[in-house]
Amino acid sequence: MTATSEAPANNTTVKTPRGRQLAALNPIEQLKAGHLPRRLVQLYIGLLLYGGSMGLMVQGNLGLDPWDVLHSGITKHVNLSFGTVAIAVSFLVLLAWIPLRQWPGLGTISNAIVIGLAVDLTLAVVDRPDQLWLRIVFMVSGIVVNALAGALYIGAQLGPGPRDGMMTGLVRRTGKSVRVVRTSIEVTVLAVGWLLGGVVGFGTIAYALAIGPLVHVLLPLFTVKLTTEPAKN
Repeated sequence: MTATSEAPANNTTVKTPRGRQLAALNPIEQLKAGHLPRRLVQLYIGLLLYGGSMGLMVQGNLGLDPWDVLHSGITKHVNLSFGTVAIAVSFLVLLAWIPLRQWPGLGTISNAIVIGLAVDLTLAVVDRPDQLWLRIVFMVSGIVVNALAGALYIGAQLGPGPRDGMMTGLVRRTGKSVRVVRTSIEVTVLAVGWLLGGVVGFGTIAYALAIGPLVHVLLPLFTVKLTTEPAKN
């Protein structure tokens, strides 16, 4: 449940590839930054699509992104749905925000809950296909929709997702690069998920190679220009 271009943590301002800023705002400032109806609609469409994209990749059964490898591994050891596990992991990750001194926004809490509900709904209504070509369609569609969904909810600028915020918080606290911190987190998550029996495969590699370039193109299209100046460091 990650995207390569992240929403910023509280004191980090990020520019999209075409120069439009993702503003560093606290939760109250996020709600007062203008265009709220549009941003709320964009946020929840993005989160619903994100959960749907995860469901497609699960049903494609050709490999998942690192965090979903972890979620699928956990489901093999507990009597909980995929979405419930994703929600539980989200709130566990939010605990890491405490020492990082970050405040979750509306988008953060919504991310933790809505995506899990959406993926369970998708798994309930979309059957796993037997044909390999259709499983490939599910995988490719899942990756593309995931990138679009990530661009929508990040561009709404209502707070980063739990995993995104942990990463950017660690970048700020450790001084390490986004690439180093993100890679370290996702390699660890992937390894733990694989050891637990999570689904690793071609889709895992395809996601890793495609998600960054896709979000790079899509994020500028959906980043809402706010009516307030971003917070200064």
